[in-house]
Amino acid sequence: MSSFERFRENWVRPALFFGNNSISLIGGALTTASAMTLIGFWVVDVFGRGGSTNPYLGILVDLLLPGVFVLGLVLIPLGMWLRRRRVRTAGKLPEAYPKVDLADPVFRHGVLFVLAATTINFVLVGTASYRGVAYMDSPSFCGQACHVMYPEYTAYRLGPHSHVACTECHIGSGVNSAVRAKVNGTKQLIEVAFHDYPTPIPSPVESLRPAREICESCHTPAKFAGDKLIVKSSYADDEQNTKTQTVLVLHLGGRDSLDHLVGIHGVHLGHIEYIAADSTRQNIPWVMRRNPDGTETAYSTSADGGIPKGERRVMDCIDCHNRAAHSFVTPEEAINEAMDAGSISPNLPWIHKEGLALLKAGYASQDDAHAKIPAQLTAFYRSQNPQVLASQGALVNAAANELVTLYDQNVFPFMKVTWGTHPNNLGHMDYPGCFRCHDGSHNAKSGASITNDCSACHNLLAVDEKSPKLLTEIGYQ
Repeated sequence: MSSFERFRENWVRPALFFGNNSISLIGGALTTASAMTLIGFWVVDVFGRGGSTNPYLGILVDLLLPGVFVLGLVLIPLGMWLRRRRVRTAGKLPEAYPKVDLADPVFRHGVLFVLAATTINFVLVGTASYRGVAYMDSPSFCGQACHVMYPEYTAYRLGPHSHVACTECHIGSGVNSAVRAKVNGTKQLIEVAFHDYPTPIPSPVESLRPAREICESCHTPAKFAGDKLIVKSSYADDEQNTKTQTVLVLHLGGRDSLDHLVGIHGVHLGHIEYIAADSTRQNIPWVMRRNPDGTETAYSTSADGGIPKGERRVMDCIDCHNRAAHSFVTPEEAINEAMDAGSISPNLPWIHKEGLALLKAGYASQDDAHAKIPAQLTAFYRSQNPQVLASQGALVNAAANELVTLYDQNVFPFMKVTWGTHPNNLGHMDYPGCFRCHDGSHNAKSGASITNDCSACHNLLAVDEKSPKLLTEIGYQ
């Protein structure tokens, strides 16, 4: 008898005989279905262009599906061993094992069962895997499945980029981006599982790709030529909530018709590098600019002009637009915008002063704020202006509800996120922003300084004026 015949008689036939049981057949179906699904993912990942770069895809492809595959492999010999023990106990071990013959109804039924189960499992596993990946690519998964990201998700939904999926900015294309994202995603899952995550979530994101790969896929800074009119309203802390407006022209700039770099974007389109002295990039002691002629000028806040230790970063959009998709506002900005929109009525006496005090007060949780803000605002009008509560009770309730909403959108005690936790580098009124570099203290060895001339970026046309005449003249109001 040849070696092949001995292998068939001593191994193949017994394996098929004992493997003809429900446990082994189910194991075979699971193994085959998961293997086919895995191969499909690998083919798309290597050769296709429609594969997902979601970091959690690695959990599915590298952990869950292989787990199902191994489970199937374990079930096959387990079922065979259980059947062999059962047959042996009953004293029914055959002297000669059945031949591999599709004409044998028992063998044929077993093969048909495996094929049918494999097909069904493949459809189920493949569909579930696809839907799982699609869900893990969605902002709702990023922001809601992981509660630690809820503050960022709340700001994202209110921002101008709420239609852009998280993965489009936070995860790049290509193998390197996918690997980095999967490693980072797995690390985050471990942190959440062991309650070892940072509070608040650190900003800026160290692993974020350069702006040319994110922002400039939709925006073209070189074409942002021209100026922008900005009107900001504010309300005083007096009984009438006196409204004033500031009007300015912002010189956005870009490249003009003569290909000159002008304005804010234009100046910063050149090659600029800087070193920050802190992880939040709010303290910048050293800046280097490459001039049009190829020379470099270094500006430093230190007397010797030396290069400090730290990451040397090439400046891009995100250094100023650092909260483009996850912006939190100050309490002053929040209540001013709400009063300007009418969601908090400016006709309620003292509403700006009292509302601002309630927003700034400390609360143990958002639920605590939900209870105390309406109660304390009602108590104020009941004791100080009962006639207002009697005649404008609906406006008081609406104002209380809006104050709760503003608090919920910006303060998250469980993540230690409060007013001002995440600075916004656009402008310089509430945070250092522009003044991180344009403070007049960054000097070159030649004696030149980074300008802090206000008119380089904007012209103030009216500052805290009641009904500025200019706005009437241009038909703004």
